[in-house]
Amino acid sequence: MSMSVGSSNEGSMCDINTTPLIDIMLVLLITLIVTLPRMTDAVKLDMPPPNPNQPPPTVQPEVINLDIYYGGAIAWNGVPVKSFDDLDAQFKQAAAENPQPELHLNPDGHAKYDTVAQVLASAQRNHLEKIGFVNTANFVQF
Repeated sequence: MSMSVGSSNEGSMCDINTTPLIDIMLVLLITLIVTLPRMTDAVKLDMPPPNPNQPPPTVQPEVINLDIYYGGAIAWNGVPVKSFDDLDAQFKQAAAENPQPELHLNPDGHAKYDTVAQVLASAQRNHLEKIGFVNTANFVQF
């Protein structure tokens, strides 16, 4: 090893060695990633098993449009539903029909998640099998 002693025309070096700082930041980043909790919240729906041998239905099922608004109001095909008990009764009636109608959920982009989850849970309790979300373009964030 050699060391330069004495004066030279080059200026003195004043740079900070950032390698140890980068190493510490990488260790902290890895520690943060490992210790973050996993996302475990989910709405579990009992979906019917697929049957590849079953032909498509010849009769198109009725479509129920269920709108969920910001304030928690719910509309069944445009008609306001007064309470969750009324909604539950309508789900029971719809589940008894043959073929079972399709439930198209259209929640407002600012509707509370709790209200949507209660509607999904009620539909599942009453054994509705054909449930889907429509107008999901409302939820795209820029």
